[in-house]
Amino acid sequence: MKDNRLVTSIVEGVVRTPLLVVLIVMVIGVQLATDSFFAWQNIRGILQDSAVIAIVAIPVAMLLIAGYIDLSVGSSLALGGVVASLIMDKGAGSPAVAVLLAIVAGAVVGLFNAVIVTVFGLNSFITTLGTLTAVRGVAQLISPAPRNNFGDEFGLLGVGTVAGIPLSVWFAGILLILAGVFLALTPAGRHVYAIGVNREAAYLSGVHVKAIPFGLFILSGAMSGFAGTIVVARLNSAPAGQIGTGFELVVLTAVLLGGVALTGGEGSIFGVLVGVLFYGVLNNSLVLLGVTTFWQAVASGLALIAAIGLSAMTHVLRIRLASFNARRLAAAAKTA
Repeated sequence: MKDNRLVTSIVEGVVRTPLLVVLIVMVIGVQLATDSFFAWQNIRGILQDSAVIAIVAIPVAMLLIAGYIDLSVGSSLALGGVVASLIMDKGAGSPAVAVLLAIVAGAVVGLFNAVIVTVFGLNSFITTLGTLTAVRGVAQLISPAPRNNFGDEFGLLGVGTVAGIPLSVWFAGILLILAGVFLALTPAGRHVYAIGVNREAAYLSGVHVKAIPFGLFILSGAMSGFAGTIVVARLNSAPAGQIGTGFELVVLTAVLLGGVALTGGEGSIFGVLVGVLFYGVLNNSLVLLGVTTFWQAVASGLALIAAIGLSAMTHVLRIRLASFNARRLAAAAKTA
């Protein structure tokens, strides 16, 4: 029986985070092929790119777990970056005010999505697909020409470090911890899963099935606006028509690769972290291996398809594992 428990534990760990094994193998393979993967400058670049994805992916993942989707995050990121650039134009503004107003701008987009989806009951996919286009247009109307040169103080947000680690990585790490605690240790976090599994049953159990996703939509928009300030600060430029283009697919790919189910009710913050790192390492590896930009785009598209397939496969494996555990416990009860 002890051997069976050990095997079950190992299988359960692999089933819950199968991508982690693939990530480790990929890292070893790229290091052997290039001998430059573990150079600090390369690792730092991966962490900076992954941090921006993680900041947006965390609320998007929680929305997916609750059974909703936000496709407007790329445009909200662009809007946040543009708003920050207006405040910091020619380095004359306050970085703190620029960041705050960028977060507010993103939160307004999230509020709009929340009202349309949770109050009026429209489909979240269609609603956020519409705001994706509309908000991008607003960003371009606000700033038709790219702005640049925002000053060294604002630039620290994108390239500054604390203890040698980029500021954006610290922000992402703090958000990961807070989200993990929220989902695992608070009643509202458990309610997120309940809503995703069965909204009607959750409602009958007294769960706030509208208030929780309402707040998550606002958080998704706010974090997208914040991520926009990091991107603009790092680039020292704010081309509204290019910032965050296709970013919603990047975030969705990372989240799905991390084991969050499109159908809702499943996923973890640790899985999201693994998915984000996998996507960052994949793109970096393609660059190190000299793969052309066109093939990188192909690889990203295939990664999205693989993410959806992996999500479905993991869901099936979890059901089978739960069934196996139930049968094992039943057999143990009979022999007791």
